[in-house]
Amino acid sequence: MNKKALGKGLSALIPDQLLAQSTKSELEDRVIYLKTEQILPNPFQPRLDFNLERQNELIASIKERGFLQPLLVRKTEIGFQLIAGERRLRAAKALNLPEVPVLIKKVKDEEVMVISLIENIQRQELNPIEEAQAFQRLIDEFQFTQDYVAQSVGKGRATVSNILRLLKLPQEIQQSISQGTITMSHARALLGLEHISEQLKLFQDIISNQLSVREIENLVKTKTKRHKRRLTSPLAKKDPYVQEAEQELQQILATKVRICPLRKRGKIVIDFYSAEDLERILEIIKK
Repeated sequence: MNKKALGKGLSALIPDQLLAQSTKSELEDRVIYLKTEQILPNPFQPRLDFNLERQNELIASIKERGFLQPLLVRKTEIGFQLIAGERRLRAAKALNLPEVPVLIKKVKDEEVMVISLIENIQRQELNPIEEAQAFQRLIDEFQFTQDYVAQSVGKGRATVSNILRLLKLPQEIQQSISQGTITMSHARALLGLEHISEQLKLFQDIISNQLSVREIENLVKTKTKRHKRRLTSPLAKKDPYVQEAEQELQQILATKVRICPLRKRGKIVIDFYSAEDLERILEIIKK
């Protein structure tokens, strides 16, 4: 391994006892060598699946040429925590390397996750479900909006929204997307179906008959048209109780309300005409 490309070894730069006492500012933005065992895992790592073949290729590359890029870490109260470079760290451990080159940065938790996410996206190493789960974590744990997620990772707002929608699919279909059995385009077509049972049935057809995306889209359109015809059919008259409930809700909320019964469940659609109108309706519901 050629360390000259990245600087001297850790022992030559900073003695162990001095490293332990160093402040964050003294070490930041410097490439140094850390003992491999010192580096703590990244709790915000978005990647769950690691391709064995590609990992073996990386191990062979590092064994032959050394590290072409340092790992990114941050100094915490309990030690040095990995920010980016999970595959490189795993390769170092597989090769039993005693130390690895690192660049120390001062970043917050949310920045760690964004950096990890961006690195994996740029290297095209995340599958769509891993991306969706990482986006959702940014929203749930750090209160990111979809717009801010899109801005942070350099993607369009619509792209982020479409990726997040994948998490609405049944777990079996999500797993198939992760494994590459079906594509994201297949999955987006399946989202056109409202019922999970229909999604799973069509998913099985995709696997069994190797249906193309165009074939799936046509099947979904046909099913959707049939469903709409059933709802608008003269025979599909609303139950008098449902009509009465609609009228009562409309009087309470002072806006148009539609109750749409389905087979075993249903939904209530409440119209609003401005942000202020929505706020007014919410206040009534909260009372």
